[in-house]
Amino acid sequence: MTQTTEQLTWIAADWGTSNLRIWLMANTGDVLHRISADCGMGSLTPDQFEPALMKLIAEHLPNGRTVPVVICGMAGAKQGWAEAPYSAVPSEPPNATTATRIKTKDSRIDVYILPGMKQNAPADVMRGEETQIAGFLAANPKFDGVICLPGTHTKWVHISAREVVSFRTFMTGELFALIADQSVLRHSTASSDWDAEAFAAAVDDAMSNPATLASKLFSIRAEALLHDQGNAVGRAKVSGLLIGAELAGARPYWLGQNIVILGEDGLSSAYQAALSAQGLPVQTVPSETMTLAGLCAAYLALESKSL
Repeated sequence: MTQTTEQLTWIAADWGTSNLRIWLMANTGDVLHRISADCGMGSLTPDQFEPALMKLIAEHLPNGRTVPVVICGMAGAKQGWAEAPYSAVPSEPPNATTATRIKTKDSRIDVYILPGMKQNAPADVMRGEETQIAGFLAANPKFDGVICLPGTHTKWVHISAREVVSFRTFMTGELFALIADQSVLRHSTASSDWDAEAFAAAVDDAMSNPATLASKLFSIRAEALLHDQGNAVGRAKVSGLLIGAELAGARPYWLGQNIVILGEDGLSSAYQAALSAQGLPVQTVPSETMTLAGLCAAYLALESKSL
């Protein structure tokens, strides 16, 4: 029996569409071991989730006792391991007391999948982000303002009195990937470099004239053909135009608000730059840290319920 097996108290997991992140946890709250794999929900059928999980954690599990596993994210989607019904806003982010408990073949694990959140009008949903929000609120219980969660589908979330009051999703990240990598603009955006000045100008342009977004995007191709515009500039412009259009649409959320960005370097920095240009003080917090904090809060609620 390894030291990790001896100290293992519970397991936290974030099961996304493309990837799975696992943390083996001690009762002190310390991470004993971290595991990452590309076995996301999108590549699995419901009966493949338990084998995929066990392949990664079996060697660390003790014999003779059951280890709780708390999971957030797409494992609870309709196409996932088992559907964990959404909690409706306004409400506090859900925790493990409202989780879906999974009947497993292996008796060494006791699996709980956290629910996502839904908004009926306008219709919107989230899975996984609610756990990041719960992690942030666990450390900042008096926060009132807006949380921005940049990503493939960026969320703007209004928080008051520890509740998610409302939220809106923007497909900005997915649109960027499609336009920059698959459209005619792929010939003008193939670069790992970045032009901050071009990005800032594009954000301002799109916020001022969001209706011209489609035309401004094509101009990026024309500028490359006619004026040898570099690909770093082109890529920054695509990002700036899309984020600028998003900010124009999300203005009711961020205008005059305290804003926290839960994200990782790169995309988080782009949003911070765009918002700071509007004269807004912006705090950034690593999203993975908040995911784990939210899973820890869910586990503590589960433990309290069982006492």
